[in-house]
Amino acid sequence: MGTCCCKTQPEPGSNDDIIINREDIEFISGSVSEDGINSTALSNLTDKFVLDTVAVIRTLVDNDQDPPPSMLQLHSIADKEAGWLVVVRSMVQVIPLNDPLGPAVITLLLDDCPLPSKETVVHLSKFFKLGGDSAGDSWKEPRLHRNICVVLGCIAEKLAGPASIALLTHTTLQYLVAHLNESNHPCVILFALIALEKFAQTSENKTSIRQCLSQGVCNPLRTLESWMNHTDFVHRQVGFCAQWCLDNLFICEGRPYSYENVDTTHLNAMLNNNDVSEYLKISPDGLQARCDASSFESVRCTFQVDTGVWYYEATIITAGVMQIGWATKDSKFLNHEGYGIGDDEVSVAYDGCRQLFWHNAQSESHTHPSWQPGDVLGSLLDLNKAQVIFYLNGDPLPPLTQVFKNATCGYFAAASFMSFQQCEFNFGKKSFIYPPKDIPFQSFNDHAYLKDSEKIILPRHIRLQKLRAMSVEEGACTLCFDESAAVTLLPCTHRGFCNRCALQLDYCPMCRRHIEERREVEEKPNAEEDVT
Repeated sequence: MGTCCCKTQPEPGSNDDIIINREDIEFISGSVSEDGINSTALSNLTDKFVLDTVAVIRTLVDNDQDPPPSMLQLHSIADKEAGWLVVVRSMVQVIPLNDPLGPAVITLLLDDCPLPSKETVVHLSKFFKLGGDSAGDSWKEPRLHRNICVVLGCIAEKLAGPASIALLTHTTLQYLVAHLNESNHPCVILFALIALEKFAQTSENKTSIRQCLSQGVCNPLRTLESWMNHTDFVHRQVGFCAQWCLDNLFICEGRPYSYENVDTTHLNAMLNNNDVSEYLKISPDGLQARCDASSFESVRCTFQVDTGVWYYEATIITAGVMQIGWATKDSKFLNHEGYGIGDDEVSVAYDGCRQLFWHNAQSESHTHPSWQPGDVLGSLLDLNKAQVIFYLNGDPLPPLTQVFKNATCGYFAAASFMSFQQCEFNFGKKSFIYPPKDIPFQSFNDHAYLKDSEKIILPRHIRLQKLRAMSVEEGACTLCFDESAAVTLLPCTHRGFCNRCALQLDYCPMCRRHIEERREVEEKPNAEEDVT
C-alpha cells in the first residue's frame, strides 16, 4: 500500500496539548499567544512533530491504520492558515536531504492539510525570499532549497487556475529555473524541475515556463537530459525528468522526440503503456518507470506467462516505497486509494524500503536490508512448483506460495510506485546481473514478441491527438475504444464497457454505484442475419 497514512482528520478540539487559532499565531512578528506559547516555542514543537513523522512513516503500512500522534498534531496546527505556514516552514527547515522518504513526507502532510488561500500562497513566496539570487546560493544549503522546491511542487499540484498562476510569480519562476544549472546540487535540480512540471498543469503557467526556458543560449533541459544514463542515480533521475518534460510539456522546436531515437530492434518485452495507471511516467525504451504524483501508480509488463519458470530484474534508482513483483490481469490499479501490486488476492510484491512482502493487502516482514540506489531486485516465478522467490543482489529469500491459492496462471511482471520513486527493469534484453544459479529459468525477451508499432512510447499529447483522430467503431468500449462493449454492470445496468475494462472497475464510472456483478451480453445478430 502506497498511501500509508490515514486520511482521517482529527476532530476539532481533539488535540489536548495545543489548540491553534489564527489570532494565537503571528508567524512573522513572533508575538505570544494567550496560552503563553510564542512562535519560537511553537516552531520548535512543530520541528519535533515533523521529525517524528519522518522517523515513523515507513512503519505505517495499512491504509486504515490510525495516523501517528505527531501527524495528528501537525494536522491540528495546519488547520488554520497561520499554522499552515508554521508547518510548511518546519518541513523546509528540518526534513533531511538524504532520507529517501523525505519528499514523500512533505507530499503526504500537505495532501492532508486544507488548501491555503491565495493570500497565504503569495505570502509563502515572500517569506522564502524566492528569486534568481537566492537560487544562486542553493549549493550552500541544498536541503533547504530541495525542500522549498518540493513544497512549491506539491502546492502547485493541489491548486488550479488563478491560485496556481498567483503562486508562479516572476520571482518564483526565476527561482525554479535558476536551479536548472548543471553545477547545482542534483537533488535541488530534480525537484525544481518537478515543481515546474506541476505548475505546467495550468496552460498559462506552461506558456510562461516555456518562454523562460527558451530565453538563454541553450535550453537548460537539453543539457540535463544528457544525464539520462549517468552513473550517479540522482543525476539519472534528473536526466529522466528533463527528457520527459522535453517530450511532453516544454517542447523544443527542432528537437526530435526521444522515442524516435530509441533502438528497439531486440526489444521483445517492456512495460505496457496501455496497461498503466494514469500518472506513471514510462521511458521511451519502455524499461524505466517513475512516479512524481501524490498517488500510488502501477504498471504491468507486456508479456503474460502461464507455465514454466521465469525471471526478471529491477535496478533500484530510488530507495523509497515501491512494490515490485507479479500480478494477473485481474489485479486492480486503485492509485488514488493507495492500492497496487500485492494489495489484492492475485498479486504478490516485494517492498525493499519497508522490508515487507505484500499479498492481498497484508504485509509480512523479510530479512533483507533496506534497498539502496543501485541494488538489484531479482524476481523468479516458478509456476511448476507454485512459488515466487525474491533476490536482493543475488541473495534469495524463502519462497512465497500464498498467491497461487487464487491464480495458477496468467501472470505479468508488475510494480507500483509511491511519490518520487523510479526503477529500471530488465526482462532479458541484456544479461542479468544476478541470475539464479541453481534454478533453470526463462526470460520474457527470449519468448515474447512485439510489433514495431507496439514498441513506441508516444508523448502524451501526441497520443491524445491520435486518439481524437481515431475513428471508433460503433459498439466499442467507452474506456479503451478497442474491445467490444459487451458487459453490463449490475445492479445499475449501465453498459459501454469491454470485459477487460469492466474487471478494473469497482464502481460504475457513470453513477458511482458499487458493482456487484459484471454480466457479459451476447451480441445480437444484425438485421440481415435476422432475415430468413
